[in-house]
Amino acid sequence: MMINEISFRVRYGETDQMGVVYHGNYAQFLEMGRVEWLRSLGVSYRDMEENGIMLPVISLSVKYLKPALYDDIITVKTMLKKKPSVRIEFEYLITNETGDIIAEANTILAFIDINRKRPIKCPEYILDKLDFT
Repeated sequence: MMINEISFRVRYGETDQMGVVYHGNYAQFLEMGRVEWLRSLGVSYRDMEENGIMLPVISLSVKYLKPALYDDIITVKTMLKKKPSVRIEFEYLITNETGDIIAEANTILAFIDINRKRPIKCPEYILDKLDFT
């Protein structure tokens, strides 16, 4: 399993009038985790797009367990549990600064050829960076 973690402080604009993170913002938190997970491999979305590959989300689910609040420091743990093919699936664990699990999530993305708008297999240059031994 390949894991990356990022931590950041919840901003006021990400919350509702009660100071609780609006549920729609979790999609952005997951994206931040994915982008940094890829970056930790030396791969960026920009590089993929310049090489003719899009990576759209085709499925997203979040189980909310506790609220994240304004000014909390939260950590997004992003995990890849299986080798990608045409799809790549990430699991996430989001915790607050006291270690409480506030959300569990899952996303599935598809590798798409930008020009043909058709699914393609995960590029070899990404597979080469993954350790599934």
